[in-house]
Amino acid sequence: MNGSGNGNGSTGSSRTKLERGRGALGPALELVHTGRAPTRAVLTAELGVTRATAGAVAAELEALGLIRVDSRPGAAGGGGSQGRPSHRLSVDEHGPVVLAAQIHPDGFRAALVGLGGRIVATAPGRTVSADPATVLREVVQTGAALLHRSGRRCVGAGLAVPSAVAEPEGTALNPLHLTWPAGSPVRAVFAECVKSAGIDGPALTGNDVNLAALAEHRHGAGRSAQHLLCVATGHRGVGGALVLDGRLHSGSSGLALEVGHLTVNPEGRPCHCGSRGCLDVEADPLAFLTAAGRTPGPEVSLLQQARDLLRAEYGDPTVRAAAEEIVDRLGLGLAGLVNILNPDRIILGGLHRELLHADPERLRAVVADRSLWGRSGGVPILPCTLDHNSLVGAAELAWQPVLDDPLGALGPVG
Repeated sequence: MNGSGNGNGSTGSSRTKLERGRGALGPALELVHTGRAPTRAVLTAELGVTRATAGAVAAELEALGLIRVDSRPGAAGGGGSQGRPSHRLSVDEHGPVVLAAQIHPDGFRAALVGLGGRIVATAPGRTVSADPATVLREVVQTGAALLHRSGRRCVGAGLAVPSAVAEPEGTALNPLHLTWPAGSPVRAVFAECVKSAGIDGPALTGNDVNLAALAEHRHGAGRSAQHLLCVATGHRGVGGALVLDGRLHSGSSGLALEVGHLTVNPEGRPCHCGSRGCLDVEADPLAFLTAAGRTPGPEVSLLQQARDLLRAEYGDPTVRAAAEEIVDRLGLGLAGLVNILNPDRIILGGLHRELLHADPERLRAVVADRSLWGRSGGVPILPCTLDHNSLVGAAELAWQPVLDDPLGALGPVG
């Protein structure tokens, strides 16, 4: 009888602690998800709760199949109270996933992404069509096949597109490089395809560079930055994004930071927007290949062709001159952005990351020379570190409802 009574009392006490900490479930999950709470001791300090409440919160997240709590001696690097090692926290590698996809002019890539930005499975596709529904059906079918083979629970879907995405409608305002009609209702079409495939959870859509910036801020080169500027060129064109205090700055209707249409060469190439010499046409893979005197082929993407040329033939004077030309154009654009935005860090993706690796000092010198803030001490310019960061960012869209309210999104345990 006494043993039974003690057990009930302990259960009641645990429930009380959890009730006190239930509002901390989301913040706790985000801390583990982003790697900022590797131990229960760190989680306790970050949440500002008692050790017992942090333990109850961690136990609930573990019961939901979202994290793992490792209490083995020596498993944790951080110390606990009275010299005891703190329990180590990590995302559950066998937990639920989201379906993520990225569209680009040469096709698409679908993936399953778990918490922590971990890609569980991925598959490319080569479907290219002027009809968004045709492409998105193939995208979701590819993702659904990955999901079926994995046997995992799916809690949502996210899509990255190379276009500004107007809010709140979720329309692709200018999917020029996809030949899709302006104003294509990509979010609605994607959501219908996801629903038709029997996949549960929300279906969300965003601009590919915005999502790359979000992923890098949470899991990559942008961690800890307060004012993070991301500029990248993928298969075609140039995009930008700004993360302020952990949140994307998307403007009044989702259209902020269209940096591709900054003019960096007034006498330059005609741009799709009607202007001339925009970053979009002066600093993307096609611009580099053209400047190097190379005619692109159909075998692989423009981005891959540009990367291969830069890596294999940078010693060729023509290739080096072409790279320097693109770096100078990019540096001019970045300097203007630094003067306006005053970021504390710049990260570069796609071909721009490769150009930074090839000649880091040239780009930094151009930015410093052309920007007031650069002259006053310089802004760190770093390469993006995540492979498929737009995919990971698309996954972040779908994970966000779970991060906001794990119980509401997944339901109570048991």
